[in-house]
Amino acid sequence: MRILYLILFLSLKYAFRIFFRNRERVNSRAKFLGRTIYVSNHPASFLDPLVIAGLQMPVVFFMTRSDVFTAISRPFLWACHMLPIYRQQDGGDTKDKNEKVFRKCSKILSQGRNLLIFGEGFTDDVFIRRLKPVKKGAVKIGFTTLENMDWKKEVYMVGIGCNYTDPRKMRSGLLISNSERICLNDWKELYLENPMKAINDITEILEKLMREQITHVEKKDAAPFHENIMRITRKGMNNESYDPELSMTERWNYSKQLANWLNTKDLETDEKLGELKSDSESYFSLLKRMRIEDKYVFWKKENPNGGRTKELLLLILLFPIMLIGAAHCLIPYKLSKGFAEKSFKRKVFWSSVKLIMGKISIGLINIPVIFLFYSFVYESWILAIAYYFLIGIYGGIAYVWFINLKTYKTKGAIQKADLSKFIKKRDDLESRIIKVIESQT
Repeated sequence: MRILYLILFLSLKYAFRIFFRNRERVNSRAKFLGRTIYVSNHPASFLDPLVIAGLQMPVVFFMTRSDVFTAISRPFLWACHMLPIYRQQDGGDTKDKNEKVFRKCSKILSQGRNLLIFGEGFTDDVFIRRLKPVKKGAVKIGFTTLENMDWKKEVYMVGIGCNYTDPRKMRSGLLISNSERICLNDWKELYLENPMKAINDITEILEKLMREQITHVEKKDAAPFHENIMRITRKGMNNESYDPELSMTERWNYSKQLANWLNTKDLETDEKLGELKSDSESYFSLLKRMRIEDKYVFWKKENPNGGRTKELLLLILLFPIMLIGAAHCLIPYKLSKGFAEKSFKRKVFWSSVKLIMGKISIGLINIPVIFLFYSFVYESWILAIAYYFLIGIYGGIAYVWFINLKTYKTKGAIQKADLSKFIKKRDDLESRIIKVIESQT
């Protein structure tokens, strides 16, 4: 393990405790070695390799798009266990370049290490809960490694599913699920007889395993309907509307089951589903025009007389810590946010860049705090360093304080508003969802 990878492995756990409100793993594996190729979906661009490497135990080498490898970044990326993968749109002799990379991958596997490959090859600009077609490169690398080792050792494959409530939002949720292992050696006879059939068959099996680890909405135009149902029922992976008493695993299972059921239906020919889809779209479109979120309609329904005691107490109790966090983290946060949004046109990159840039800038800018604490607060290097490492938590609390302030103000406005028509419409949608969908799933 290279030293920079180790530093990131340890520090990202701390960063993710602040970034994600909830984190869960399913079928997690604790092997550092194992000659295993982990193949993951790719819903959140740069964030995906960070969460897999930071929250799972196996040490991995990443396959990363080649255009991020520059003269400046290459040494850093090398130290982070990253290897370039060349795409057709990158130009040049991509086949020859990739063959060299594949040989490097085979060498890594033969040494008992692991690879992480994003099988879809690209990330959607708009976050959609689905799996795009999986490419064959990962399986080819596995068989090439076996040939180079003369089939004397085992090579495995595992499908990974990264399930975000919303990868663009801080204090969102994440669940990572791992499939059972596939041992490529079991396909030796078929591969020696017909290599392409073996590669195609295993890629198909791997794709099926990966779909089982995520919410997979087959048709893109059904994705908004799937999300709207989760908002109304408050049972799924929607980031804003959910029952906090449900675990991430329960929400994940509901989201998957709902998607699998919808995949069997034709929304254009099923009259009841088509009407429900149309009415839910109208409801959420009206909310958007009125600048009201569904979670506040639900809150108004459950709290007809209002009630913001919880928010008020948090604002009072967390105020001193908020001041400390804002003093240390507000400027780095603003700088990181501005850099990401100006430098990257695709919004899908923003959250991961903000996370890394914020982590680095907050760490560097606040180094003098160690010496200031020792000189002016208390002459103890242990306490000074401890205070420094708590700065990230102070910053996270400051972020939560401002979100809570926004919630407090919004609920104050909602208290005065008449939402009876919205509540009635929502209740109607919920009862129809129970009757048309939940009774059959």
